[in-house]
Amino acid sequence: MRPNIYIKDLPNHIGEEVTLKGWLFNQRSSGKVKFLILRDGTGYIQCIVFKGNVSEEVFENAGKLTQESSFEITGKVKKEDRALGGVELDATDVKIVSIAEEYPITKKEHGTEFLIDNRHLWLRSKKQVAIMRIRHRVVKAIRDFFDDRGFTLFDPPIITPNACEGTSTLFEFDYFDLGKAYLTQSGQLYAEAGAMALGKVYTFGPTFRAEKSKTRRHLTEFWMVEPEMAYFNLDDDMDLAEEFLEYIVQTVLSERKEDLEILERDVTKLETVKRPFPRISYDEAVEILKKNGVDFEWGNDLGATDETIISSQYDRPVMVHRYPSEVKAFYMKRDPENPKVALAVDVLAPEGYGEIIGGSQREDDIELLISRIKEHNLPQSFFEWYLDLRRFGSVPHSGFGLGLERTVSWICGIDHLREAIPFPRMIYRNTP
Repeated sequence: MRPNIYIKDLPNHIGEEVTLKGWLFNQRSSGKVKFLILRDGTGYIQCIVFKGNVSEEVFENAGKLTQESSFEITGKVKKEDRALGGVELDATDVKIVSIAEEYPITKKEHGTEFLIDNRHLWLRSKKQVAIMRIRHRVVKAIRDFFDDRGFTLFDPPIITPNACEGTSTLFEFDYFDLGKAYLTQSGQLYAEAGAMALGKVYTFGPTFRAEKSKTRRHLTEFWMVEPEMAYFNLDDDMDLAEEFLEYIVQTVLSERKEDLEILERDVTKLETVKRPFPRISYDEAVEILKKNGVDFEWGNDLGATDETIISSQYDRPVMVHRYPSEVKAFYMKRDPENPKVALAVDVLAPEGYGEIIGGSQREDDIELLISRIKEHNLPQSFFEWYLDLRRFGSVPHSGFGLGLERTVSWICGIDHLREAIPFPRMIYRNTP
């Protein structure tokens, strides 16, 4: 049985006869010649059907194909530097698999709502295919990075009995006879248990936020990767985060250049994403805002506009650390030298893409952690297992979370998170 040949493989088959299987992306005719653009998910190729080289039936079959019709085409691979991918196919046979109905997405301008309504078809467009391929490579880079550095993948539950960072943005549902349960906001608390067992772990999966926000930076369902490391302090955490981001971006630049070109991404903005990243304290960030005319009060959290102003001062991601304790989660350790601030860090992407990493050193003192749980009016009974991590061999430890869709959006240079995930879920949409 002959293996399938894909468009991406064709440079290795110059002069050979091959059969390709795919869909019609576009076509044009010129008398006795039909030019068919075939796509198969790995690339695009121009197939030339010359009437003098094929039977009448084959030539007629080529003429019947409509946009997105599926077909198989056989022919000889020819080197052509001016063509898509540097090769063309001189066709000798065309077999129709399925003739597509009139395709709803055409070259004309379509509104965003129309495209999202037809997301299952919009995914076939060149730019959306490029985004999905880049997303795939980012995911692989994430796994490669941690796997190669001695981390163990650790899968947390998606259904949880309690909140990780407060209850205001939780998806709540009834869980049999056990009362209320929630869709996870983060795998972090469970990752801490993993770190106490395995030393260095990472979780990677979907998370859910019932945040009623319609901004381009928010989805209700998104993917997070969250490493957690025993015996790491905040500086160790920041070192790992910048190494991690540099690895992801440089890997995509190296291996998905063609997709970035399809997206017309200005790669010079990504080429500067190399260590070291600038590190500034929250206090320094406040000074930057004030110098730029922002009436910002110390103690407030940074908003999207604030993050954009701060990140615009740099040509690579900037790390903002030591935020006011009051605006950070209960599990974040306070700075022993200044208890008003937490040993927390946010990594802000340039070009207005905002926070893509949030992390901290975790509170390892059980008494302090209990007091924080009470301050946040959280039920201590739900956190007894979490407190056990401090009762039985507590150590300094740290971690962070990276939002996959925000990272993909930034690398691709796209405006909205909805294009960085196959089927976006937003507060006003749960279809298709």
